[in-house]
Amino acid sequence: MKNSRRSFVLFSLGVASSLALTRVATADAAKLSEADPKAQAVGYKEVAATVDKSKFPSYVAGQNCSNCSLFQGKASDAWGGCLLFGSLQVAATGWCSSYGNM
Repeated sequence: MKNSRRSFVLFSLGVASSLALTRVATADAAKLSEADPKAQAVGYKEVAATVDKSKFPSYVAGQNCSNCSLFQGKASDAWGGCLLFGSLQVAATGWCSSYGNM
């Protein structure tokens, strides 16, 4: 019994530390800048409400990265991955002209 308890504790510590390190790595991931050429090519804005509606008439209020099919985070995350931008994270409140395309 002692051996299985020890194995359980060691396994639990390993899992907990892995989860903690994953969260730290995600929090430290590089964030996409509006000045990035890839971001500019699709009109990315960190705050959807600031989208220039004359340049992007397809923008509709309520659209943002957190409810886009390309967003790789949870709807409750402030930042998350995007299929368009590789390892860079986008703001959940953001928007780009590729919204929902997939």
